[in-house]
Amino acid sequence: MADFMQAGSITTIHALKPDHWQRLDGELRRWGRRKPLGLVLPALYSEFENPAIFQILAELEKVDWIERLVLVLSQADEEQYDHVCRLFARFGERGTVLWRESEPVQAMLAEVNEAGFPADVPGKGRACWMGMGYLLSRGDVEVIAFQDCDIKTYHRRMLARLAAPLMAPDLGFEFSKAYYARYNHKLNGRLTRLMVGPLLAALRRCGVNSRFLDYLGWFRYPLSGEIAMDARLARTMHVAPDWGLEISTLAEVYRQVPVARVCQVDVADCYDHKHQAVSPADPGKGLHRMAREVAQAIFRGAVADGAVLSSDLLTGTLPLAYRAEALDAVVRYHADAVLNGLEFDLRGESASVEVFARGLEEAAAEFLAQPFGLAPLPSWQEVEAGLPDVFDHFDAVARMDQEWTEQQATA
Repeated sequence: MADFMQAGSITTIHALKPDHWQRLDGELRRWGRRKPLGLVLPALYSEFENPAIFQILAELEKVDWIERLVLVLSQADEEQYDHVCRLFARFGERGTVLWRESEPVQAMLAEVNEAGFPADVPGKGRACWMGMGYLLSRGDVEVIAFQDCDIKTYHRRMLARLAAPLMAPDLGFEFSKAYYARYNHKLNGRLTRLMVGPLLAALRRCGVNSRFLDYLGWFRYPLSGEIAMDARLARTMHVAPDWGLEISTLAEVYRQVPVARVCQVDVADCYDHKHQAVSPADPGKGLHRMAREVAQAIFRGAVADGAVLSSDLLTGTLPLAYRAEALDAVVRYHADAVLNGLEFDLRGESASVEVFARGLEEAAAEFLAQPFGLAPLPSWQEVEAGLPDVFDHFDAVARMDQEWTEQQATA
């Protein structure tokens, strides 16, 4: 985005020179020798029925400064696993397909569950957690990045810009988060534009004082799925299993990392990926569900930081303040879209606000009944302390990957 402002206390790395990433690409090759990078790609098999993943793999194939890539594959049968392995073979020994339904992974999850650690909730959070565990078990990466597999506008410069603050010598960053403008023929990113931003503003309007809420407000795109972190931080991270993953991750970073070692990075002028339906009638699906779970993650982070969220506030004042803030946001985004020649469905945006408002009310009721929510996935530091041999399962995954390669060579 065309500015250079440093708002709030999170360092913002702007894309001031659009072609600078090419020089950065060469620097990363050198920096990677000192701080090797591992990349986690969480994916359902259904992602391989869409063109975005093939563009992503083609771009990543051009990147020679990634030490390891692990694709965490879920909801796939053996034939589909074989298909993905064939596509991932282009990365050679650097690449691993971690198949959730495989025997080694199922054995690992069973052992972790039996030891009393919750690891049986499916979703993106668990896929990221497994990919993180695999890279930590290999012990040869210093930085771990995470990237979604449905990005229609993907270019390898996105990873270069995301990883560079952590791989560059002497800058001292431990965590970076991507931000971008989400649009195609119209503005996208409804949950960020019409839910998260207005909810943070509404909490402030209602007198809730929390540095954590300020912290969330400093991020230009708090729900972005593209992040990178120091491997030592990854070892101690608890991971949310639900749609509150991105907010809960920021809560973990807030708890563990000094603000001066956190940055956000402009990685793309235009970002587009698959879009969720609003699902007004079903709170268990689409953006309706996401609004509920994101709101609860915000509530938990604020309360953990010492904020007081009373029943009267959550069920009375806050929903009204949220509606006011969100409808004001619709007016602002309408003007932005019109003057940039983008389509804007004013009625549809206002209807989304009403769905998010219901989601907020549902989130408030659920939070008051069960403030802790779903138990997070444990840190790998905790798991390894309780199960010293747990990484042996990942050794079995590596052997399975190698056996597949050898079978193809002799076929």
